Amino acid sequence: MLEKLCLMPYALMVAVASGLYLFSQIFGKIGTDGLTTFQIVLSVKAFLGLWLGFRGINQKLFGINPWVFKSHFFPFTLVVIIILLSQFMFLDFTSF
Repeated sequence: MLEKLCLMPYALMVAVASGLYLFSQIFGKIGTDGLTTFQIVLSVKAFLGLWLGFRGINQKLFGINPWVFKSHFFPFTLVVIIILLSQFMFLDFTSF
């Protein structure tokens, strides 16, 4: 019955792991002025992605159901926010 509840395939776990690696490679050094706009948006995206990954891995591997957000509306909303942030990053940093 748990398999019916968990929608996260193993491929998404690989995506979370590769995202962690890529985050460490692309983030860059923090300058004396603090974080750049790119680093701030990337950090927000990483936090949302890690939350989704942590939730999915707990469900898939350990059988732990989500604690607070039991419907699929909130995770879907986070995915949409991540996609929108990606689009804004693309427009902001390629428009120069």
